[in-house]
Formats: sequence, structure tokens, C-alpha cells
Amino acid sequence: MSFEPVWGAPIAWYLFLAGLGGGAFITSAFLRWKHPEAHGMRFAGHIIAPVVVIIGLFLLMFDAEAGLHNPLRFALLLHNPCSVMTWGVVFLAAFVIIALITLLLDCLKKQVPVWLEIAGSVFAVCVGAYTGALLGVCQTFPLWNNALLPILFLVSAVSTGMSSVLLVGGLKFPKEFDSVGVLKKFHYCFPIIELVLVASLCFITSYNSVAGFESVMSLVCGNWAVLFWLGFIVVGLVAPTAVETWLLFISKPGFEETPKAHYIGAAADAGVLIGGFLLRFLIVVAALPVALV
Repeated sequence: MSFEPVWGAPIAWYLFLAGLGGGAFITSAFLRWKHPEAHGMRFAGHIIAPVVVIIGLFLLMFDAEAGLHNPLRFALLLHNPCSVMTWGVVFLAAFVIIALITLLLDCLKKQVPVWLEIAGSVFAVCVGAYTGALLGVCQTFPLWNNALLPILFLVSAVSTGMSSVLLVGGLKFPKEFDSVGVLKKFHYCFPIIELVLVASLCFITSYNSVAGFESVMSLVCGNWAVLFWLGFIVVGLVAPTAVETWLLFISKPGFEETPKAHYIGAAADAGVLIGGFLLRFLIVVAALPVALV
């Protein structure tokens, strides 16, 4: 008899930090393309990317006790090219190496090659999608075994990565923050897309099995309902979207560039980060397995 792994908060943090790091790197690459003058914000993204992913990997090793006591056992993950875990190790290792090299070049005030930033962005996308595929291989958990999950986690990864860079920009580099209008408007779409994907995931999962229905019910009206609606939906998606709508399209001309607006925007970005973690935590803890006979 085989048993599926049961994961908790450490894995949720790992999934969140891995996606956040990939999203931060993608944001830095986007800034190079559309806002090359935002040097401070780009550098912030290059710092965030490897640091948070490395922290997430340590959390993964701590949760996987065998790997904690004998890290060399993680090398065994590389022997099966058909495994999602194997590809995850490859994506994470390649991304961390590229992100660290990029950060070193930035610290040395040297130009980061375009090809290196493109390669890093490709692996960042792979890391963001892999965090969803990692859960999806557990076929007995309907909430995880859904093709939408890697897409949802990738969208959330880019959204949280952009929020982290914008948060630092609004507090530390206000002049650069005021000049990155394209990034702000691009980021504005992601919580809306995420909301649509979450609704679709819940709808599809609730109809594919009894376990799927019960998992969704535990989110929307069960044990995790308060955290889901207030924490994830309101704080993580609706409130940031409402704030950004006001700042970008409704507020008086010039208000967006004031210190008050910077702090309000930083609060909205912090909400997106909270929502990004809660998304992964709730997906991990609310999933119920199909009953095996």
C-alpha cells in the first residue's frame, strides 16, 4: 500500500518563496526592458530572487527530515528524468545559480548580459509553474491534481514578485517608483486573473469527486472559510485591486507621486504578498484525499 505525503506550513512557505523569487527575477528583467532607468528597483529584484529561494530550499530540507540529516540523499532525485521532483531540482538549481551570478555582476557594477537575464527568466517561469506541478502529481488529492494549479501558482508567483519589487521601490526608491507606470499597470491585471483562476479551480474541483467537493467546501464555508475569504480574497486580492484602481484611475493627478500614496501602495503590495502565501497554505492544508477502498 502506498501513501501520499501530507504537507503543512513549511511546504507552503517553500512554495511561496520559490514562486516569489522567480517573480522578482522576472520583474527585474521587465524593468530592464521597459524601465531601464529604475536601477535601484532592478537591484532589489536581483537581491530578492536568490535569497528567498535559498531560504525556501532550507525550509524544504528541514521539512524533509531525511534530507536534513543527510543532504546528499537529495542527489537521488536526479536519477529519474520522468519525475517532477527531478525536474524541480534542475529548475531550482539552474535558477539559483543564474540569480546569484546576476546579483554578483550587479554588485560589481557590471552589465548583466541580456542572454543571462533571458535564461534566468525562463527558469523563473519553470520554477513558478513547477511549484504547482509538485502538488499536482499527488493524484489522490483532487484539489492538487488539477491542470489549473501550475498556471495559478505561476500567475501568483509573478504577482508576488512584482509586489515585492514595487514595495521596496515605493519605500526606498520613490522617484523610480513614480516612473514605472507600465509595470504598475501590468501588475494591476494579475490579482484579477488570479481571482478568475481560483474560482475556476474551485468550480472544477468541486464537481470531480466527493473529496474535491469537501475540499472546496472546507475553503468556502468550512474550517478555512474565514482565512480564505478575509485573508486571501479580501486582503490578498480585492483590497489591493481596489487600492490600485483608485491610485491609477480615480485619484487626482499628481497624488500618486506623493509620500502618502507610496505608503498606501506599499500596503496594497504587502496585501498581495500575504495573499500569495495564504493561497499556497490553504491549497496545502484544505486538500482532502479520495477514499481508497
